[in-house]
Amino acid sequence: MYSVNTNTIIPYARRTNNMGRMRENPRYNVISMRVSDEEREQLESLVQRTHKSVSDIMREAMVALTIQLDHRDYRKAA
Repeated sequence: MYSVNTNTIIPYARRTNNMGRMRENPRYNVISMRVSDEEREQLESLVQRTHKSVSDIMREAMVALTIQLDHRDYRKAA
């Protein structure tokens, strides 16, 4: 995607105006998922309690599950 800025076309990832910031590791991939009302309430509660974004909570959940599975695989191999 591109943005017009003072008659110059600049990719969004490189913009430096107030609408966005440059990131060292920009994230372009978007994943959506369906959740029940109860799961949404639980997620909203986690957002309020941790002051983290839904994306950050989901990233931490992926790391935790990966560690759990790696530990289980390690125990099976022993």
